[in-house]
Amino acid sequence: MTRVPKALTIAGSDSGGGAGIQADLKTFAALGVYGASVLTAITAQNTRGVTAIYEIPPDVVAAQIRAVLDDIGADAVKTGMLSSSAIIGAVAGELRRHGVDRLVVDPVMVAKSGDHLLRPEAVHALREELLPLAYVVTPNLPEAEVLAGAPLQDEAAIRDAARRIQGMGARHVVIKGGHRSGPPVDLLFDGRDFREFSAPRVETPHTHGTG
Repeated sequence: MTRVPKALTIAGSDSGGGAGIQADLKTFAALGVYGASVLTAITAQNTRGVTAIYEIPPDVVAAQIRAVLDDIGADAVKTGMLSSSAIIGAVAGELRRHGVDRLVVDPVMVAKSGDHLLRPEAVHALREELLPLAYVVTPNLPEAEVLAGAPLQDEAAIRDAARRIQGMGARHVVIKGGHRSGPPVDLLFDGRDFREFSAPRVETPHTHGTG
């Protein structure tokens, strides 16, 4: 029998199904990957905005991670919405304890509607506790600005931000290009070289869960 790869998403629930664990599990399934999930928050949201957020207690978040990794395991782990310092600390602690090596960190901060999904005081915890564990971190331009602490007004500034974020401990940085004017060019920095990945922009009003 062919072995099916396993992935774990640690993220918030999007009742609209366009982002969060719902989008991750759909993506895993489309790529032939068995998906497990850990809920960090429940959001009431649709294409128009977020109307309510309930954070899962950090000890319950940690218990979910242990339940999956102690039994099923995961070939790779992805984090999404980790709204508080306490949740980030709980997640980072369990990932270190289980020796997770392939970690994708999506530093979710603000929904497309403008609703904040990461408390401002939790940015420090994200930088200090989670980024050093990341195989790759995937901020969009606004998130990269927050992580790097500088405005990204041109290509030179974007590349400098990638260097700064990689210097926080992540092995690879992908600054997503969806917020750029013109073609959506993603920029990859591996600590030494830069690579660009470009694709045509899809013109559609159906952009809920654009990440």
